[in-house]
Amino acid sequence: MQTKLISDFISSTGMDESFSLELLEFVILESGKFYRPDHNIILFVTEGSVIVTVDSEVVNVNESTIVLISKGQIYAMQGIAKGYILKFGNCFWDKTPISASNCKAVLFDSGQNSRKFDLDDVNKNDLRLLFDAALKDYQGPFYSNKADAIAAYLKIIIIKIANIHSLLQLDKELYETKLYQRFVLLVQQDFRKDHNVSNYSNKLRISSRKLNDVCKAAGTGAKEIITSEIISEAKRLLHFTSLSIKEISMTLGFSTPYHFSAFFKNNMGLSPANYKSGHAQKGI
Repeated sequence: MQTKLISDFISSTGMDESFSLELLEFVILESGKFYRPDHNIILFVTEGSVIVTVDSEVVNVNESTIVLISKGQIYAMQGIAKGYILKFGNCFWDKTPISASNCKAVLFDSGQNSRKFDLDDVNKNDLRLLFDAALKDYQGPFYSNKADAIAAYLKIIIIKIANIHSLLQLDKELYETKLYQRFVLLVQQDFRKDHNVSNYSNKLRISSRKLNDVCKAAGTGAKEIITSEIISEAKRLLHFTSLSIKEISMTLGFSTPYHFSAFFKNNMGLSPANYKSGHAQKGI
């Protein structure tokens, strides 16, 4: 087993000097030293495990994972892994078409500390084929258009990763949309007996924080959704039925009429009794 030192400088004066691609054969990545490269890095781990620190963020990288590090970020790596490290300078964007250059904003100009993508088997195999082909050409003999060929490989790899990123974002959005819909349905079913966000998050097998984030992304917080359902039903019962305040509080799952009245007044600005007296009662 050998130790690989990761270079902290790659010249960006020309194509030949601004691109490198290494094959990691279960090597120990150097730890305890931080670098601020003048190039971009794509780390593709196919086996093993690596801890990558990017600026202030610690990223745990396992097999079938891509990590992107942008020019100027400060990073360190520690672990034993197999895979690929591809490094390239910004001059490569000049050699790629707009379709690939647009990917730069998505993948390498993001405000996030790092971009990490977990790959399924299909994407992992596709990327391995691309990296193997690029590595073979990169390590092969020189020919007049080699720089253009390397840029073409990079273009395809970048577009492929950007496409994976886009699909992952769509999957996430679809998952969170369905999660939000399931939560709203649960609230509609259970709000008369369950007022706690944590109980709903437990039913959905996610954290209360995650549930609240999903709901806020859709427009309002989880607690507000529960409260809105309770208040709407309370107003219906107060306005359209002859049920007493005590009966309504029991129907809506409050331990005492006092707790219901305090809840209603806090959200409506008046007591249930005042709300009830201000509306003509109608039987339903």
